[in-house]
Amino acid sequence: MKGLIHVMAALAVMGLAFWAYQENYKTQQALREVRGLHAQIGAAHARLGVLRAEWAYLNRPDRLRDLAGLNFDRLGLLPLKPEGFGSIGAVAYPIPALLPITDPVEISSDAMNPGEEPL
Repeated sequence: MKGLIHVMAALAVMGLAFWAYQENYKTQQALREVRGLHAQIGAAHARLGVLRAEWAYLNRPDRLRDLAGLNFDRLGLLPLKPEGFGSIGAVAYPIPALLPITDPVEISSDAMNPGEEPL
């Protein structure tokens, strides 16, 4: 009986060692993937910085003004002026639809106090 317990304990130790070995390699693989993702994120941040710098360079007001002047005949672009905008009162907002009354409440004029105005 004592021998069986020793054999079972040895098998349990070997099983746990195998499990720990597998988990160690899974953890190392996950850490490699995380390092790779961090490298990709760093590269994406660098690309984003370059793209933002290019966007700022391309949207310089003097450059856009020159482009609008060069392409005036084809595009017909004019400078923005306050007179070119409409007033907020000229905007036609949609009128919200009225919902149907499903449970009307009857109010009699007898229930009002004297001097009270109806709603």
